Amino acid sequence: MENRSHAFMTGIFTLALLTAAVLFGIWFNRDRVEYDPYLLATTLAVPGLNPQAAVRYRGLEVGKVDAIDFDPKMAGQILIHLAIDPATPITRTTYATLGYQGVTGIAYIQLDDESVGSQRLATNEQNPARIPLRPGLLDQLEKRGTAILSQAEQVTVKLNDLLSDENRKTILAAFSDVSETVNRYKALPDQLEPTFERLPALAAKAETAIDSVNTLAQDVTALSQSLHGPEGTLTRIGDSVDRAVNGVEAVTTGAQLETLPSITALTDETRSSMRSVRRTMNTLNDRPQSILFGAPDVAPGPGEPGFAAPAK
Repeated sequence: MENRSHAFMTGIFTLALLTAAVLFGIWFNRDRVEYDPYLLATTLAVPGLNPQAAVRYRGLEVGKVDAIDFDPKMAGQILIHLAIDPATPITRTTYATLGYQGVTGIAYIQLDDESVGSQRLATNEQNPARIPLRPGLLDQLEKRGTAILSQAEQVTVKLNDLLSDENRKTILAAFSDVSETVNRYKALPDQLEPTFERLPALAAKAETAIDSVNTLAQDVTALSQSLHGPEGTLTRIGDSVDRAVNGVEAVTTGAQLETLPSITALTDETRSSMRSVRRTMNTLNDRPQSILFGAPDVAPGPGEPGFAAPAK
């Protein structure tokens, strides 16, 4: 009987000791930090986020997720209750995003701030301050992926329209035309080769023609200088004409218009001839090149075809 009572007491003592050890461990390891409550209200999906998930501020763990529930005042909105260390600088410009740990898919709350030095965000148990939750990387990838898939679908439809039977025939015909054009361009060098072979001879002839023109210009210049010189032909002809006109005028004056009509007519004819010679000399003086190229065209007078009145 004593052995049984001794074993019973031993068992009770062992159970009491184990219970005390568990309670001591729980008490010793309990979190003694008083956290500030904050709230996230969002209509975004929060896959992988569970209660007790970590809350990090720029990579540093500053709290945890207390609870996740639905907003009774707004259908479809999710409320995420956060417990954050009071020392964390939560300001009016602080925002939250969802982060994921590696490839496990376990989500956590990542806090960040748009600026430095903003005013602190006050909160309390009765009215927790709300921090905006912005789309995370996966949400952005999902939206952009949907847009990319939509654009890819549109591109596929357009490619199908582009590669229709009629368009394929048109494209093949265009390629055929381009191939024919290329073949023609390939034949151009063979066709132009005789012309290229003649170019040196043409260049030599052109050079000879230019030398001839230069020689002719020099001859015309020398001729012009000989005609216009002090002892030139034009000067001597002009002097002779002047002397003849003076002589005729003297004869006409001495006769005082009382000579015979034939002499008067001869004098008029001679005077007209001298005027023509003088005009010719003047023309040669002004345009010595007329010896080679002929006299210039006379401008049309009033009433003649091609006449243009001078501008006022």
